[in-house]
Amino acid sequence: MSHQKLILDRLTTILSETDSSNGAKLLKLVDEAGRIFIGGAGRSLLVSRFFAMRLVHAGYNVSMIGEVVTPAIKAGDLLILVSGSGGTETLLPFVKKANSVGAKLAVVSMKAKSPMAEVADLNIQIGNDNSFPLTKGMPMGSQFELSALVFLEALIADNIFAKGLTEEGMRAIHANLE
Repeated sequence: MSHQKLILDRLTTILSETDSSNGAKLLKLVDEAGRIFIGGAGRSLLVSRFFAMRLVHAGYNVSMIGEVVTPAIKAGDLLILVSGSGGTETLLPFVKKANSVGAKLAVVSMKAKSPMAEVADLNIQIGNDNSFPLTKGMPMGSQFELSALVFLEALIADNIFAKGLTEEGMRAIHANLE
């Protein structure tokens, strides 16, 4: 079996085990939010950046946590965290702050139960509790991160179709100082 097939087969299996109704729930929270704050750590941070960029292209007001120009989160805002464990120590203070000011929290994780899931308005479990066996060739979280990336990218596609967004309109919003 080729490594490419191994990866694609694992992602297909994991995504088939993911509750797809959570996608619509996340888009509803995104649409209702005043502003959207997104973050993660490590490779999950990279996945969160993909999602943040796509939301910006779709016309949403998005900030990445930890950037020097990120404003203060407040009531009516939404914090979206990508964390495989749902308990990443460096992200827990952000959860506490969002909660203390009345912002909503959505977590994308591979865990049904975690410190973040306990307080989240929406916990999106990618796969299920048995979806991530050790898989040679996909080390150290690759299965979660790639599955989360595909899940979130599919959400953007759902949003594009639901709102009638066009390539031209999204391109007009795309960064032009890069």
